[in-house]
Amino acid sequence: MAPVAKKVPVERTHHGDTVIDEYAWLLKKDDPDTIAYLEAENAYTQEMTAHLKDLQDTVFQEIKSRTLETDLSVPVRRNAWWYYSRTEQGKQYGIQCRVAADGDSPPVLRPGEPLPGEQVLLDGNELAGDSPFFSIGTSTASPDGTKLAYSTDYKGDERFTLRFKNLETGELLPDEIPGVFYGGAWSADGSTFFYTTIDDAWRPYRVHRHTLGSDEDDVIVYQEDDERFWVGIGLTRSLRYLTLSAGSKITSEVRILDADDPTGEFTVVRPRRTGVEYGLDHAGDHFLVLHNDGAVNFELATAPVADPASWTPLIGHREDTRLLDVDAFKDHVAVHFRRDGLTGIRILPGDGREPYEIPFPEPLYDVTPSGNAEFETSRLRLGYTSLVTPPSVYEYDLRTGELILLKRKPVLGGYDPADYEQFREWATAEDGTKVPISIVVKKGADRTGTDRTGADRPAPTVLYGYGSYESSMDPYFSVARLSLLDRGFVFAIAHVRGGGEMGRRWYEDGKLTKKKNTFTDFVACARHLKAVGWSSRIVARGGSAGGLLMGAVANLAPELFAGVVAEVPFVDALNTILDPSLPLTVIEWDEWGDPLHDPEVYAYMKSYSPYENVGGRPYPPILAITSLNDTRVFYHEPAKWIARLRGTAGGGPFLLKTEMGAGHGGRSGRYDAWHEEAFALSWILDRA
Repeated sequence: MAPVAKKVPVERTHHGDTVIDEYAWLLKKDDPDTIAYLEAENAYTQEMTAHLKDLQDTVFQEIKSRTLETDLSVPVRRNAWWYYSRTEQGKQYGIQCRVAADGDSPPVLRPGEPLPGEQVLLDGNELAGDSPFFSIGTSTASPDGTKLAYSTDYKGDERFTLRFKNLETGELLPDEIPGVFYGGAWSADGSTFFYTTIDDAWRPYRVHRHTLGSDEDDVIVYQEDDERFWVGIGLTRSLRYLTLSAGSKITSEVRILDADDPTGEFTVVRPRRTGVEYGLDHAGDHFLVLHNDGAVNFELATAPVADPASWTPLIGHREDTRLLDVDAFKDHVAVHFRRDGLTGIRILPGDGREPYEIPFPEPLYDVTPSGNAEFETSRLRLGYTSLVTPPSVYEYDLRTGELILLKRKPVLGGYDPADYEQFREWATAEDGTKVPISIVVKKGADRTGTDRTGADRPAPTVLYGYGSYESSMDPYFSVARLSLLDRGFVFAIAHVRGGGEMGRRWYEDGKLTKKKNTFTDFVACARHLKAVGWSSRIVARGGSAGGLLMGAVANLAPELFAGVVAEVPFVDALNTILDPSLPLTVIEWDEWGDPLHDPEVYAYMKSYSPYENVGGRPYPPILAITSLNDTRVFYHEPAKWIARLRGTAGGGPFLLKTEMGAGHGGRSGRYDAWHEEAFALSWILDRA
């Protein structure tokens, strides 16, 4: 029998509107009743999915059998060393290594055959020990290669402990700093490390300077008091400048410091101005600045080192092209951009030749500059993937224009990309906007499949969506997804507004008081897939802010879906954004609006927040997956949502699965993650 959540009504009034939240007690993480309820939900979910155990085991074995368990990455050159990571069969975590550089070409590494002279920097398996959760927050060698800064998390709450290792002796240094955030940056000489810490709202707000071996307290070099802003610290590729960035969802401000002068004062490039975002990289005698001042899709400018606030346009604004990032090198510049829903790379040669774009042959793909640590190089490293092409590493020779494949992730079991096809469809939203859908199927599949009785019917479909923060769900390859495709499924990504797939305006049309476009776009995509014959049974899937999307579309059009998978779902959005004491709330006001102080925003959010809009009509079966230690979307959101669905709605069943020792990303070990994915996929297969 399904657990019945006790009702402890809590009355709240905002802007004259009084609401009753009968499940608010679930916010009390340390209450034994809360833990007992979550464990009862886990037991019920296990009972309700017991019939899927064999299928789950089969899917897990399929994922495992297609994965080269002993494998390694393409080495990345940083000064005198080639850095890479490798995995070993039977081990949950990666192993970070390096070998001394000999020549410009990366060494040829073969799985299971460590190179002579290999130095293990970090073995995640040794560090994890018997801990049920383990994560590395940062791992970065000093510019001279003599030291390593790394941080670890054993709970999943993304609060790390920072440590340092002498790479010449292998000795672990006594310096140990708890409670740090992701990232960090070295000074040029490796004597000093800069790191960030978080406040009670889980906001990185301070940058500290730590001098290795010093008994003095670390110096706070910057503190951000505006609760809307995060801070971060980095080092330019040239290793010449430290960059200290403060940014909200819509505004940014950058400070710089000569990396040779770690005790000096950071200076502001341009003071923050609401709505203006910018970032920079160092390129010899000038900086490259990517900004949106008067350019909604961003433009690229240059600025003299002596006067970084003086910006001269280099690549002007285009309505059809969103500039994403810029990588500066000694003799060229690489610009990462987005156009027509696809990413691309534009090269600006330093020898006077005309700029050009690197061509790629597939109709759908995603390409990103990646692993380019060296400033002086004639080669550009690229990461590439598509719905049918496994993650690949290319080197682009800037002298010859040759695109050289260095490695493609092996997929065992006879996988052939030619056996699969990818397409793009366009749905029409309620307001007439064309919404792209990326689709992958087994090759030769008709829009009409055959069910187990021999009758013709459209194939089952998983429709995935996100649609927030300008984050794009670009076409990507998944080994686990093959277990669906080889069983006749269609996999589709709805590139709904709120994401960044079609440029900055696409994002702006799916946030604040236009947020409902995200949800109606997804519904339009589902209806389109049915109308054109791709599917009759659709399982919707999304996580985090995509979990909000899942809750919203389940309220809007429950009849469209055979099931809904919502992972770490942001389904109690209104109550969370109303509470500035919760982590990230104030930061999020630029994304969702401020319902605490603005009655119009309150009314708008209340009209779509999934928890507030659960009705008594029939809903499809829903599987919500969460983690007890999640600091981004608290476990109580899906717990409250499932309780209200079960107490109010028809249909179902409504299942909640809580990882009791993990964070926002779920379980940390790769085999554990495969088991979790196999669980979700077996549930999807059963629904469709």
